[in-house]
Amino acid sequence: MKLYIFLGALLFAGTSLSAQNIVQTSAVKANDYGVTYSLPKTAIDITVSYTKTTRKAGDFYQYAERYLNITNPTTENEVVYTLDKIETSTRGIPDKDNSYLVEFRPNNPAAFVSLSEEGLICAINDDYTATTQEVRKAKTEIITEELPNPNTFLSEEILRAGSTAKQAELIAKQIYRLRESRTNILTGEADNMPPDGNAYKLVMEQLDQQEKALTAMFIGTEIVETGTKTFSIVPDKKNIDKEIIFRFSSKLGVVEANDLSGAPVYVSLQNKDPRPEVYLSAKEQQAMEKKFSKGLIYNIPNKAALKVVFNGKDYVDTECEVAQYGTQDVLSPNQLGDNKRTVKIIFYPELGSIKQIQ
Repeated sequence: MKLYIFLGALLFAGTSLSAQNIVQTSAVKANDYGVTYSLPKTAIDITVSYTKTTRKAGDFYQYAERYLNITNPTTENEVVYTLDKIETSTRGIPDKDNSYLVEFRPNNPAAFVSLSEEGLICAINDDYTATTQEVRKAKTEIITEELPNPNTFLSEEILRAGSTAKQAELIAKQIYRLRESRTNILTGEADNMPPDGNAYKLVMEQLDQQEKALTAMFIGTEIVETGTKTFSIVPDKKNIDKEIIFRFSSKLGVVEANDLSGAPVYVSLQNKDPRPEVYLSAKEQQAMEKKFSKGLIYNIPNKAALKVVFNGKDYVDTECEVAQYGTQDVLSPNQLGDNKRTVKIIFYPELGSIKQIQ
């Protein structure tokens, strides 16, 4: 199959923008005035954001109300996951089944094309500046303060106490002393006031840290982490009806689709403008092949309805364009310019469709 121009391309990926290497290539005799290129197909990235809460009971939780008037301490260790949100994005990936050969006319030496590293079409006769989105990588982030080891603040008297109840009583008294010291510094009534602002800040931070660490021995600790994980699907020409993309468990978090410990997360993708399959006669097929044998082949994507559902709730209900659900067409050589007329064509690289012709 021969086309009378040289093409270029770009791969469009997932969520954060970054620079994309673009290569401009001119038609010269050394490359026989031709190059192969690929049109993209659409990949859909589904990113789940979750929160992991790890609670640990304190050693003296049973004395929390008696000594510190804390009525709701953590009484058992547990890990709880909550699903916060699900987001989707689309990107273009090379479609190996849609690669073509492009040729320039020898009498059009000024023609050039901007190519991406992946060989997807970007622009013809235009200085294309491209950005691409990177697929989100799984990540976790601790968003709560990590407390020091409370045992480092315990006095010899506390460590030598003969019973758990006595230890709890002495630790509670130490907490009250820390609070009293902080109050005295705030009101300026402490016997040894910090000499300057930096010392004041350091002392107050140390008092706060000690009080929080010792209080955690009664009330318990809680570590909160946030995380994300991305799953990708590449649909074919068929609709997707409630396919399990992953599962989510309140105890284990995000798990694979075949892990029955979690509840399923469903994805559905419906072509909004399905085209009936057309059966061509031999003559019509020959005419179609002739039409596509010269010129610029490009995608005409279709819109699709995209849904992601978990526990009966629609976390995603949107539209997106999918190259696989659409068709292809071709610009004839006469529409592509010659040595007297330069035509600029800019594409949507992630879809392989034409954005602008100048």
